[in-house]
Amino acid sequence: MTSPNPAARRARAWAIAGGTILLAGIIAIIVVAVSNQRPSHPIPTDTPTSSPSSTPAPTDPSDAVVDAGAEENGWRGEPITTDAELYAAAALEAAATFDTTKTTRDEWLAYLDAWFTPDTRYSSAEDQLERMQAAQLEMRQGVVLPEQEWNSLAAEDGRVVADAESVVTGPVPDDASGDMAIATGDVVLTFTRADGSGGESSFEETVRVSVQTLCGPGSVPTPDSAQRAGDCKVVRYFTEPVEP
Repeated sequence: MTSPNPAARRARAWAIAGGTILLAGIIAIIVVAVSNQRPSHPIPTDTPTSSPSSTPAPTDPSDAVVDAGAEENGWRGEPITTDAELYAAAALEAAATFDTTKTTRDEWLAYLDAWFTPDTRYSSAEDQLERMQAAQLEMRQGVVLPEQEWNSLAAEDGRVVADAESVVTGPVPDDASGDMAIATGDVVLTFTRADGSGGESSFEETVRVSVQTLCGPGSVPTPDSAQRAGDCKVVRYFTEPVEP
């Protein structure tokens, strides 16, 4: 396996630092919970240059992502958007898109942790933080590829790309804000492995997965990113599909 690139090393740092400090006050606790899963400085981006004789092409808002290095690591980039359907499809894909030759499983899971925001249906900051951490643990234990299967795939330089199809959404119980949704879709997983003779072989598998998202003023943006309060974030992945 190749050495993780800088974005991967940052992901390892997020995992080590996260969840050890709670500050007093609701806002402080929530911000610390999310901040502990992000790098301490923003990822530099190239600044486009312009000249009097040329006009840069406008940036497609749907291309904006939180971590510019995600795709280089073989991960699904987290879109910066208030479009609940677009975000939900990306979140479903993120939970099964990775490349074992570029990062470790722990680095990938730390990256996924940064997609989460607290569940605003809980009134206290302590409860919100506890529920978010429980949701992250649930993702690890019952949603993503188990460690044993990751290791088997890694032994053959494997990778997986997920494609969400036919995503449907429904309301979340007890959500007075109306900003939450449960999205369920068929996710086509394309597994690719080295075949031992210098080539690769691939096969597909389809699973049905559900995710709960929050797209509203209660969402906590990823620190040191272009995300803002109100942009979509993940609240929870479900171990079994939830049909709207």
